Amino acid sequence: MSNPQQLRYSKEHEWLSTAEDGVSTVGITEFAANALGDVVYAQLPEVGSTVTAGETCGELESTKSVSDLYSPVNGEVTEINEDVVNDPALVNSAPFEGGWLFKVRVTDEPADLLSADEYTAFSAG
Repeated sequence: MSNPQQLRYSKEHEWLSTAEDGVSTVGITEFAANALGDVVYAQLPEVGSTVTAGETCGELESTKSVSDLYSPVNGEVTEINEDVVNDPALVNSAPFEGGWLFKVRVTDEPADLLSADEYTAFSAG
């Protein structure tokens, strides 16, 4: 399992892209997608809603369980991935590409986000 170096990671297994014009993309890691199993439903935060780092902002339902989705940053949701809403299996097949979940205009980023190498060590532990 390879975690892209350009991303940062939360201990709740979300990834965060570097902000472009203040907006970052959020998704779940391949590790989390594999642990969940086949994702069959995605409840994503509403566009315009405010998300808080470390707090739940949605759910992913798989054939095994329901898992909370956590925001890795504080900010305002600017877009959700309608492709994932319509085809939740994208979370499993392309967690770092087409399976991204939402975009957020970041107002505050916690200092405890992990690098790819730190996350790899954390998820292996």
